Amino acid sequence: MPVKQILVSWIGHADLSAMADDLGEPGKKLLEEAKIVGKHGEKPGPLKTAVTQGNFQAIHLLSNYADVIRKPFADWLGGKPVIHAVELADPTNYDGIFQCVNRVLSQVAQQYHRDQFKLSILLSPGTPAMAVVWVLLGRSRYPATFYQTNRGKLYEARIPADLFEEVVPELLRDRDIALQHLAARNPAEVPGFEKIIGDSPSIRGAVGRAQRAALRDVPVLLLGESGTGKEMFAQAIHAASRRKNGPLEAINCAAIPRELLESELFGHVKGAFTGADKNREGAFLRANGGTLFLDEVGECEPLMQTKLLRVLQPPPGTGPCHRVFCPVGGSKSVVSDVRIVAATNRELVDEIKGNRFRQDLYYRLAVITLRLPPLRERPKDLPLLVEAFIRQINADFSLQEPGYNHKKISATGMEFVKRYAWPGNVRQLYNALLQAAVMADGDTLNRHDLVSAVGGIGDHTDLNVLERPLGHGFDLEEHLKSIQRHYLRRAMEEAGGVKTRAADLLGFASYQALDAQLKRLKVEHRAV
Repeated sequence: MPVKQILVSWIGHADLSAMADDLGEPGKKLLEEAKIVGKHGEKPGPLKTAVTQGNFQAIHLLSNYADVIRKPFADWLGGKPVIHAVELADPTNYDGIFQCVNRVLSQVAQQYHRDQFKLSILLSPGTPAMAVVWVLLGRSRYPATFYQTNRGKLYEARIPADLFEEVVPELLRDRDIALQHLAARNPAEVPGFEKIIGDSPSIRGAVGRAQRAALRDVPVLLLGESGTGKEMFAQAIHAASRRKNGPLEAINCAAIPRELLESELFGHVKGAFTGADKNREGAFLRANGGTLFLDEVGECEPLMQTKLLRVLQPPPGTGPCHRVFCPVGGSKSVVSDVRIVAATNRELVDEIKGNRFRQDLYYRLAVITLRLPPLRERPKDLPLLVEAFIRQINADFSLQEPGYNHKKISATGMEFVKRYAWPGNVRQLYNALLQAAVMADGDTLNRHDLVSAVGGIGDHTDLNVLERPLGHGFDLEEHLKSIQRHYLRRAMEEAGGVKTRAADLLGFASYQALDAQLKRLKVEHRAV
């Protein structure tokens, strides 16, 4: 299938004045009717130049002008452009511009498979602030080729790579300082996150980002291995949001049979299927005014992904949490106001490449992404977690068993905790301590108690990287590569996706050396 060349741009004053000059008196009347003060520029205007000289199969234009001007302009311009009406009170407000542009580019990208179109952005129309937003998005979230016009000629505008590797990080320094301020606080000091245990830089950073995300009603996607505490973070985000007094509904998409998941989410009407003897509200309605947590969303079948895609797209002119759906067997649409927090232990980028997860659904879920660190990356938190878990276990057992002797952990037991890799993360640590507390002969949990407990729920040979057993399929080269991948991903995450900063963290001489290693080891990474 041939690749489509798609042009996107704002409609600018110079374009409208060029149309008015070309149409004569009718054009001037159109400007007056739309309350636009004519501004003369070079004919035929940036957009007309681009459409005439470029080879674009589709044209998408953003306009914050009156409705009366759009159709006459489209007819005059030619090329059958799609004009997206946006509300923009201030054409110099970066946040407002970003919201408009991001929404339109997302809609355009969803119409095509990523290999079936090539995006081109015309920078000339609009304000300098609009051009800045185009460049930032066109070099990151929506890769594009940039064009400009000058003296009636269309030419490609080349943006130096150094601008993004060297200069952009400096522009973002204030943002980094703000995030560092959030990460400077222990989770216990952050409202809503008091139950998160830990004091390591990685968990402080995750809590700081989650708190920032909680302030907005946009969807959040929690990524991380099983047992890293994604549901606890979802609860904390809800508790720290303006929806904290509303309901929090949690649905495990992997635990519900696929034929029942639709009913669980959207509800059903009486008689919709065998056993449906009465109407039943689904999670989207039960969570009205609050938050819906979709756990293990990566396990959803393709048909359910399509249904989620539809309900997660708010109708035009509504807020980001406006949901419209039909109960199973119903014919009337139901409306609710629900903020979405989703979670998965799958690498959705790989799932998209394998055609197992919809790319457009991913973009609707991942407006903000938070990757939770595995336990092996937060060794400083292990003593705090052990202390808190044993305290909780002692309190629970004391309620069930009068005269219960509280357990404590020995030095050898704590040493084992620190040296074990904990592939099941925080959940595995808690389960191991719980099992050891039940099975231990005395009041002290020793190393052998924990080794026995781990043996029942994981591989007790999974110790730190210097103590892996040799033989039985051990591959030194692959083992060393896995260690390299771990530190490459960690550096990119700690550097916020900025390669120059990640290279410095790892001791590389340049970001090019880091980039070569990322490609050699096929390490995928996301900017934080």
